[in-house]
Formats: sequence, C-alpha cells, structure tokens
Amino acid sequence: MFLLKVNNIDVFYGDAQVLHQVSLTVREKEIITIVGVNGAGKSTLLKTIGGILKAANGEIWFMDDRIDLLPSHQIVDKGLIRIPEGRKIFPTMTVLENLELGSYLPKAKVKRSESLEKVFDLFPVLKDREKQSSGTLSGGEQQMLAIGRGLMSLPKLLMLDEPSLGLAPLLVKQIFNTVREINVQGTTILLVEQNVFNALDMAAEGYVLENGRIVLEGKSQDLLTDEYIKEAYLGV
Repeated sequence: MFLLKVNNIDVFYGDAQVLHQVSLTVREKEIITIVGVNGAGKSTLLKTIGGILKAANGEIWFMDDRIDLLPSHQIVDKGLIRIPEGRKIFPTMTVLENLELGSYLPKAKVKRSESLEKVFDLFPVLKDREKQSSGTLSGGEQQMLAIGRGLMSLPKLLMLDEPSLGLAPLLVKQIFNTVREINVQGTTILLVEQNVFNALDMAAEGYVLENGRIVLEGKSQDLLTDEYIKEAYLGV
C-alpha cells in the first residue's frame, strides 16, 4: 500500500512557479529517491510535503489522510519527519539535548530511552560525544546527529534532504549505509540527493526532477541504465 501520494501539485514563491504538476508515490518500507541538480525544486518539494510551504494546486496524502491542508506540526505528529538540508542542529546545545528535542511528542517521549539506544547503536560516535556541544562536531557527525534527532520522533516516513552534501567520500558512504540500515529496520525513506548514482543504487524507485517538473520516473536500476541519465548525471 502507499504511504505517501503527491498528486499534481503546483508550488509558487510569490509569482514564480517552482513546482509544476509534480506527482509521486512512496510505498511502505521502500526507499524512494528524488534526484536532480541544485535548484531543480527538490527541497521545495520536501518542504511542501512537510507543510512548511503550501501547494497552490493538487493534493498530498499520507496514509489515509489528506495533509496538504494541515499545519506542519500536525504533519509531524502523524509520523512524517523531514531532515532538512544543512542539518539545522542547535549548535550551543549538547548532542544529547539535540536528540532529546527530537522526542518532544508524547508518543515519542514515552519511548525516549529505547530510541536513544537505537540511535547510539547506529551512530556510536554520538554516544561518545553525548555531552559535547553540537557545534563542535565535524560535518559528518552533525549529519549523523540530524538523522538521529529525526529518528527520535519515531517516523513512519523519514525525508532526507541532501544528507551527503559537503561530506568527504568516506563519510558519504557511511551515511548511505546508515540510511539503508534505517530502512532495513522498518522505516520508509524519501531521499533527495544530488549524488545520483548512490541515491538510485540504494532505492527501489526514482524520480528525476528538472526545473520543477518530473521528467523521468521508474525503477531505479532502469534509470541507472537510461542513456539520458548516464549522459546528463553520471558523465558516462
């Protein structure tokens, strides 16, 4: 069954249209990826799904509920969590305090200790640094913290916006491996990435967003062998 369905949404910044009739479907337990160059509208799409921006037209459904008319905090309460581009951690707070903020919802607060244990299992370095100010972490560690904080909210669907941005290749590999593990443990993933090969390689299906429009979609392995993808995004 589908967990998320986006139907023909149009999104504007003022008079400028950023998304044009965008549709996508995310099924439960899958990893779905949205790829495209910087400025294609990928972050705008995630912000709209999360209720930060509102679509001028179209509908967004999460499970059996229409959510595009809801405020963002109610969308979060339903279990749809977005990890924003740039991490957006609280640098003067400790690692542990940042993680605890992720479990502010009543249902998440009840399972805070259990969730912390799972996050520390995924990211042992965060356990080592739990009393350290978050602003002193490396870029890779801050990304781990941002993902960990999202997991503390007990997401049914985790939306990741450019998790590999600005990271060294070794850390990129580690982040992608962790995203796979989160999915194996049962969390559905919607991944936005400029790292086209890695993003498609780990996903069940993919969407290519260009200039605010979906120009290609399909099974990820089919997209990886598509001549246009190979030429435009993979340099083959």
